[in-house]
Amino acid sequence: MTHTPVWFMRQAGRSLPEYRAARGSGSILASIAQPDVAAEITLQPVRRYGVDAAILFSDIVVPVHAVGFGVEVEPGRGPVVAQPFRGAGDLARLRPLEPEVDLPYVAETVTLAVGELASFGVPLIGFAGAPFTVASYLVEGGPSRTFARTKSLMHTEPGLWAELLDRLADMSVAFLGAQVAAGAAAVQLFDSWAGCLSPSDYERFVLPTTRRVLAEIGRTGVPTILFGVGTGELLPLMATAGADVVGVDWRVPLHEARRRVGPGCAVQGNLDPALCLAPFDLVAAEARSVLEAAGAEPGHVFNLGHGVLPETDPGILGALVDLVHTEGRAGVSR
Repeated sequence: MTHTPVWFMRQAGRSLPEYRAARGSGSILASIAQPDVAAEITLQPVRRYGVDAAILFSDIVVPVHAVGFGVEVEPGRGPVVAQPFRGAGDLARLRPLEPEVDLPYVAETVTLAVGELASFGVPLIGFAGAPFTVASYLVEGGPSRTFARTKSLMHTEPGLWAELLDRLADMSVAFLGAQVAAGAAAVQLFDSWAGCLSPSDYERFVLPTTRRVLAEIGRTGVPTILFGVGTGELLPLMATAGADVVGVDWRVPLHEARRRVGPGCAVQGNLDPALCLAPFDLVAAEARSVLEAAGAEPGHVFNLGHGVLPETDPGILGALVDLVHTEGRAGVSR
């Protein structure tokens, strides 16, 4: 590629007026279950921004919702669980995911989107929630700042915790596998909240299962990305999980992230999404700092340090893509 590739997490929607028009006011899970709507939303940022990859319009709780665990996505709050996971008896509520039966609409969405993306020469990135992050929603019952119940379960009932993560890992593998089989060219595993853990807890309670998911999906031959928020202290461990690319949030400069990750992985990131609410001259200066910090060696995908904020001006993101494409060409970042 002759320029630094760029795409944005949560680019499929969020700030786009055409997204709001396509999705309407209903449940996001209902929109995801409509392949024509979900494929259209997936394509919108490619048309609008000229990004180098599309990201599937979906959600990390789609698999557990599909097997009937009782998860919904509340606007402005996120995933909530009517009956949170509280003990071994709740494992039965996490039956094996059968993508062809439980969520055939996902493969149909991927097929539709990949067909349309061919005219742009742009690949589709599929994704799933990592077992820890999905487990945290099931155990806490919704978003959490402390993850107290989750950490308590890990330490007091490690056997049960391992069983829970194994079931969720199986779901992630099945979910990602269905996307790859339908045409996804790469996948990202979102371990969004792993940054709440100490390195020792991450290594003991989370990393083995993450490795299993990435190893099983890696056998399909598609590139894999592992991302979490607040994971600066976990980057050396995340680099051993088996992903081809490690996503970095805005808290760690990319030159330091490269040092922590080591030479075996590419890095993705890491402009603070909040800065995209500022005037473009400030955004441009910060983007140039990211490109400079990434260095001249290969293996950098430009992205935000987390998802696009809903109030972001689409014009800012369009101008940002143009800047990265133009100024990344000179070998600042490849």
